[in-house]
Parts: sequence; C-alpha cells; structure tokens
Amino acid sequence: MRIMIHVLAALGVVFSFNLQAQDWPNKPIRYIVPFAPGGATDMLGRMVAVGLTKSLGQPVVVDNKAGQGGSVGSAELAKAKPDGYTLGGGTISSHALNVALYPKLSYDPMKDFAPITLLAALPNVLVVHPSLNVKTVAELIALLKANPNKYSFGSAGNGTSQHISGEMFKLATGTQIQHVPYRGSGPMMIDLLAGTIQMSFENSNTALPQANAGKLIALAVTSAKRSKAAPDLPTMQEAGLVGYDISSWQAMFAPAGTPPAIVARLQKDVSEMLKQPDNIKKLAELGLEPGGGKPEELAALIASEIPRLGNVVRQSGAKVD
Repeated sequence: MRIMIHVLAALGVVFSFNLQAQDWPNKPIRYIVPFAPGGATDMLGRMVAVGLTKSLGQPVVVDNKAGQGGSVGSAELAKAKPDGYTLGGGTISSHALNVALYPKLSYDPMKDFAPITLLAALPNVLVVHPSLNVKTVAELIALLKANPNKYSFGSAGNGTSQHISGEMFKLATGTQIQHVPYRGSGPMMIDLLAGTIQMSFENSNTALPQANAGKLIALAVTSAKRSKAAPDLPTMQEAGLVGYDISSWQAMFAPAGTPPAIVARLQKDVSEMLKQPDNIKKLAELGLEPGGGKPEELAALIASEIPRLGNVVRQSGAKVD
C-alpha cells in the first residue's frame, strides 16, 4: 500500500508538470539579462524576446540585472520559480569563469539551471583608442612595456571574457595594465570612446562597429581562428602570442526544475529563430556564430569550460578587484 501511495504521488507530480506545460504560457514571461544594456548578452536577449513573443503569443520582457560578471542576474534566475515564466541569458563569465573568480558564488552553474540552448559564440577584439597611436599588437606591447601601469583596459565586469582576455594578454606579454571593470559593455564603451580608458578586449559585436566607424582601432581577435566578420584582422596567435585562445559564448537558461516539456519548446523555438535569414545576417555582421543546439550540448560545454577556464584564471592571477 505504501509503495502504491509513492507511485501515485510521483504520477501526480508528473501529471501536474504536464498540465503546467500544456497551459504554458498564459501570462508574460520575464527574461533576465545579467549585464547592462548595450552588449552582446543584451542584444541576444532582446532578439530572443522578440522571437519568443511571436512564437509563444505572450510578451517576453527583458529585465537587465547587471553586476559581478553576470553573477547578480544569474543568482536571481537560479532562485526563480521553475514554471517557465522566468528565463535568462548566461555567458562564459556567469557560468564558467566566475566559479574560479568568486569563492562564494551564490549559485552552482551545473546544478541550479536548466540549460536551454547555446545562443551564439564570438571572439573578443582588442581595440584601442586612437590617441595611443598604435596600429599593431607589437606596437601596443612596446608602448605598454615603456609605460608600465600607465594605461588601463576596460571590461564588462570582473570575471567576464573581456577581463580574462586582458589578463591572458598581460601574462603572455609581460605588460602591466590596470583593469577597470564596468557593469556591462555599454557603459565601458562610453568611457573607451571618450579616452577615459585606452583599450578593451571587447566582444566583436560591440567592438567592430566602432572600429569600422573609425572611432577605435582594432588590432586582433582573441580566437584561434580569424573572424568571418573581420577576415583581415589577425588573431593574437598570428600577432605573436603563442597559444592565446579565448572566445566568448552566450546561452539561454531556465531555473533548475523547469518542466522538460517547456525547456524542449523553448529550445525548438529559439533554434528556429536563430535560423531566420534576418537573424543569420545580423549575427554574421556582428561576428557571432549562431547556436541553437540541444540542452545537453550546452550542459557538456559548461562542464568542460569550468575546469579549463579555472586553470586560466589561476595561472594569470586574475582577481576580482
């Protein structure tokens, strides 16, 4: 009799989840972007919101919750009710790098989220303010070595791929540059364009438009291969930094425990959205490689990135200043 009660209880939970998934969505959905407006995470979040609003028939509202390299917004998503009405973006920072950078991270990237799909992958681009008067990575290194700690690089926040790209550069070149973290790429770019800071290892979607407009000078990409959006731009390795390789990635998550049927529907709709010609063109122009894979593929990526990037953090001595 006791076994029968447990079986019926389990079936009740499954039945409840099925009902919940069938009835979903019947009200607006909140999409947490864990960075300030203006960067790749925000841009992709708004693209997802527009696409899902159309496919689901309910408004998907973006809510920017910036801070601590994506940790503030990600922590809020992890604690949300797993009913499909709170979704969010996550990045190489919030779901991999921050594990090594923040000793008391308030969430577990592997256990506290239901992976939905990879949205996009992109290299960072080393861009400098024209006032530095350098045209190549070699010229920049010479300038930095002649002026230790005189110049600063900005990032979208402590623990972001931009931050770690800069720390890897310092380690590889033996240069000393001050790190200035911001609450997202948007506010960082304002100071970089004004010359308040002198350089950044910024996501390609934010860096390339400014470089193409002549407001910044692009020197190299951080990935092992050249970017399709800027094929004439050398990689860091081509510029002489042997073994230098880091690319950012953007993904979509729900809180752990979200019904599998809802996760499957979201993955399907977002994957189809990423294949739409207008979105393919927009992503390509910004140097983003579209994702759209299965949840288990995203989970495997995170499981491999956490130890790999943790080693990079420890070797570089990166700190959350």
